Amino acid sequence: MDLSRYLEHTLLRADACVSDVENLCNEAKKYGFFSVCVNPFWVKDCKKFLKNSGVKICTVVGFPLGANKTEVKTLEAGIAVGDGADELDMVINIGALKSGDMKTLHNDIRSVVKHAGKKPVKVIMEACSLTKKEKITVVKLAVKAGASFIKTSTGFGNGGATRPDIRLIRKTAGGKIRIKAAGGIRNYVEALDLISAGADRIGSSAGADIMRKIRKNGRVC
Repeated sequence: MDLSRYLEHTLLRADACVSDVENLCNEAKKYGFFSVCVNPFWVKDCKKFLKNSGVKICTVVGFPLGANKTEVKTLEAGIAVGDGADELDMVINIGALKSGDMKTLHNDIRSVVKHAGKKPVKVIMEACSLTKKEKITVVKLAVKAGASFIKTSTGFGNGGATRPDIRLIRKTAGGKIRIKAAGGIRNYVEALDLISAGADRIGSSAGADIMRKIRKNGRVC
């Protein structure tokens, strides 16, 4: 299996500078990753660094808390697409979910999907903060709102992607939405385990390290 085509090479640190972003893009080109995932400020730079490479650009919306107003998220989405983003990862309004305000939650997702145009939107549920019932609710609302993916985690919460969560999402969605596993994925075995559970993409800041070890050892790491 070619793991590189599953990987979204991620750099979402607040202290990342332009040289870090350029290095991220160079590594993505070197290893043939599906995309890079960066904060919105860096989308235009990635567009320049990745020109003619085939590597896509993913950015985040309402990140990392999801507590922005819908109007702000839609503005972010529109600007990101205008700057050259190919995919958008949006954080749900967790407070609205916990408050039982499903109308706001659905409208939040639907509005970002609308402003993204034809660009895929991944809905970040931050699974570590949700009950099983809440996870099921998010999946159903994301499907209804027209999102392309469910993403497990921001990577900034107190937990990351797990096999049980991937399987729950897959079962609930019934093939109507794809899955991005993210958060705490540091090696090939962990990535492969999540893919076997049903993940379609892997978001990781350790992608280059994983590929270097695979190439060095010629085996799974």
